[in-house]
This record gives sequence, structure tokens and C-alpha cells, in this order.
Amino acid sequence: MSNALRIIAGSVMVLLGASLAACAGGGSVVTVNGQPISRAQLDTKLEGSPVARSILQQMVQEALIDQYAVQNHLNISDAQVEDRENQLKANFPGDSWSQMLEARGLTEDDIHEVLRIQIILNDALQNNVHVTPAEIADYFNKNHTAFDTPAEACASHILVASLATAQQVEALLKQHGSGDFAALAAQYSIDPGSKTKGGSLGCFRRGQMVPAFDQAAFSLPIGQVSQPVHSQFGYHIILVTSRQAAQRATLASARSRIVLALTQEQEAPLVQPFLAGLQERATITVNDPRFNGLFPTPPPVQAPAPASAAPAATATPQPH
Repeated sequence: MSNALRIIAGSVMVLLGASLAACAGGGSVVTVNGQPISRAQLDTKLEGSPVARSILQQMVQEALIDQYAVQNHLNISDAQVEDRENQLKANFPGDSWSQMLEARGLTEDDIHEVLRIQIILNDALQNNVHVTPAEIADYFNKNHTAFDTPAEACASHILVASLATAQQVEALLKQHGSGDFAALAAQYSIDPGSKTKGGSLGCFRRGQMVPAFDQAAFSLPIGQVSQPVHSQFGYHIILVTSRQAAQRATLASARSRIVLALTQEQEAPLVQPFLAGLQERATITVNDPRFNGLFPTPPPVQAPAPASAAPAATATPQPH
């Protein structure tokens, strides 16, 4: 799993915690043959599940991190969060960033909150992290291809079942221009995933599409409608909207991403001890008996025992 995915996957529990808390309140969630299941019932069921303890721990940790930031005057700016997000997005070409968010049920705001917390932790642990130029260069040399940018095309298509229909659509586009592409995609395309999006397939790397489509997408003039292209799915009328040539990474272009990866690698074993320290110094009161023992109170620090009185010195008899 990449560092980017580890960041996101490791933060999902925090985000789920917010969803769990949001279930409280009146009203019903669903009605089954007239029988309502209330939000309160769902909340009780969720809080009684084993995962609730983990979620509550994550929420407490998030609160402790926020308090640490306030106490240490750490004001994380939107620009800092955006810069960190851009470094992550570099690992997700084309539309794969938005697809990843959708698959995990996350929003951009969720990610921004995750990254804000991560930046606070970076600041808290920075004195124990030391990334050297030699380590950066070594990492780049060993993982060079991971930072290269492959060729990418962005395209739309209209997929139909027969050559005759494809030729008909092609003729309509030649007659009216590519400005009608979205309307014709909605009318003719049999691809349910793209027809409601104006035929858009988003952006993709070379080799991600079937060979005939791939060849056309990376050779057609931009903005020019293709002739019918046959594949095992049917006949495609393709419109390439943009294309980017492959780019070989340099140490300079990859440096910030490498520093982030190495920093996270060094921080990984430090995060839990840091959070444990915050918890030990915090006053956490559990008001729900279902979570008793989840945040044990650390034993009080024992004052050192007073030193025993030194025995009185006994005079040593002197020889006469």
C-alpha cells in the first residue's frame, strides 16, 4: 500500500466516528412495513458494537491533537493543507483521486481534516525526524519509476452496438460539430457509465483501455471526432479533449514527495507513543458505563520516600 493510501486508510476510523455521533437524535432512519427504526435505536446498536470502542478512542485522540495544536499555537493554514493534498494527488493520475474518495465514502472536506491532523503530528514529532539529502537521493534512485508521469489522455466516447449506427452518429457530428457530442452521447450511447456525463471517460494512462481504443486515444488529433473504432464492446466514436506526454521525474521534481514519504516512515513508530503521552496527561471522564475502562487513569506519581535518618556516628575509641 502506498504512503498516500496508508494516510487515508489510517484516518477512516476518525471519519467514521463523526458519522457514528451524527446518528443520535430523533426521528426514524427507515420504516419496515410501517414499523419505524429510530435514530436512537440505531445509535444504541452502533454504540454497543465492538467497533464503537475503537471509534471513540480515535475521536478522543483527535480531540487531544486539536487541544495540543491550540496549546502550542499551531494554526494550520488552508494553503498548507492544499499543498499536502497536492502531494497526495500526484499518486492518483486522472480521475483516480475522485474515484478513490467515492469508493471510501469520503469527501474533500474529510481529507482536508485528515491532512490537518497529520500536519499537526508532523510538527509535534519533527524534532525526532531527520531526513538527510543522502536518504532522499537513495530513495529516488531505488523508486525512480514511481515518480515518472506516464502519458495520459482525456477523452469522451459514444458507444453503439452496430457499425451502421456508429456511422450515423459520425455523420451527425460532422454535420453539427463536436458541440453536439454530449447530447448525442445521451441519445445513442449504450455505455451507462458515461452517457449521462456527455460521454466522458475522464483521463487515463496508456494501456488502461482496450488496444483499439487506446491506439485511437493516443493518436487522434485533439478535438477531432474519430471514425468508428471497433472493440469487443461495440463501436466507439471518440473525442480526445486533451493529452499529456510522458514525463521522466527528476530528483528536484520528486523531492517534496520523497521527503513526505521518508518523514512518515520515521514518524510511524512515534505517533502512538506521542498520543499515549497526550492521553496520560489528559483528564478523560467516561460518562457511559459501556465504555468503562477504555481510558484507564494512569497511576498517580508516587512522591519519593523520605530518606532514612543516617545513624548517629559512633566515636571510635582512640588507643591510649
